[in-house]
Amino acid sequence: MDASGPRVIVQPPAPAGGRRVRVDGTVLGVAYRPADVLEFLRRAGADPDRIDLEGPDIEWRGGGPDIWTPPEATA
Repeated sequence: MDASGPRVIVQPPAPAGGRRVRVDGTVLGVAYRPADVLEFLRRAGADPDRIDLEGPDIEWRGGGPDIWTPPEATA
């Protein structure tokens, strides 16, 4: 993927688990691990060999590709 490619946003982890993945505003699905994000982007037409999950082409909200559970709720 490159800077002229689609806008990819991975939402924060949901309380029930998983992170919603959007490309140009369209929800591709809920990812439960980095491989899911790669698969969604592959299905959307991206070359999986050119996807850098830690690069600037993907906006990670609520933590990067190593965060898959929501933060503990505080009482």
